[in-house]
Amino acid sequence: MAEESNEQQIFRVLVVEDEEGIQQLLRLTLQKHGFAVSCAASVEAAEPLLHDAPPHVIILDWMLPGESGIAWCRNLRRRDKLQGVPIILLTARGEEGDRVHGLESGADDYLAKPFSPRELVARVQALLRRSYGGLSPNRVQIGELSIDVKAHRVTLNGYLVPMGPTEFRLLRLFVTNPDRVYSRDALLDIIWGRQSYIEERTVDVHIRRLRRCLEKVHYAHIIETVRGEGYRCNPQPQSPELASETP
Repeated sequence: MAEESNEQQIFRVLVVEDEEGIQQLLRLTLQKHGFAVSCAASVEAAEPLLHDAPPHVIILDWMLPGESGIAWCRNLRRRDKLQGVPIILLTARGEEGDRVHGLESGADDYLAKPFSPRELVARVQALLRRSYGGLSPNRVQIGELSIDVKAHRVTLNGYLVPMGPTEFRLLRLFVTNPDRVYSRDALLDIIWGRQSYIEERTVDVHIRRLRRCLEKVHYAHIIETVRGEGYRCNPQPQSPELASETP
């Protein structure tokens, strides 16, 4: 089993947006990047979602049916248990005065419509880093294989397992989101940032390199190919017969 030194791994995002198309875009974009997403079309529908599993960040539309998003933002800031939850305000109002009003009402960030999904994800991640100190566990243990997320080191029984920086970024993504399937397109977006000169087959090349690194210590099996979908990490070690020589 994969053991983590930090119990908090999956961050929860509450999206409060009444336009169905935008709500679905936000849900799919955030889920693709590993977030657990709950959605509501109004403040009334969002209130119950604050209690069972409080969100780590709220994405809130300014104009909502019933109570407005800006009024609810002020309301949330008066609640002791929710004062520290980061809030991103979405609105079609892009004037400086509107941005200032939104921030003065308690929002931590402001994004005008139409917005780039990639920019939204980047802002969510930045808020989480500032508010919670990071987005992933410090260390993940899979069998005898230890992945130090912060130090960018992979070791087996204390011995270093060499790999390139791109291979490590891939491994870090997989092991901090076990069993989540990533398409090649998603991996391009997350690891390379969708640079136009990077092709999908580049992903396969680096997956092969990562497996070769892990194969030397008999852990290549943790990176699985999901036919027709992409790749994922299987955190269940198969009790590999470790090499008699040190890696």
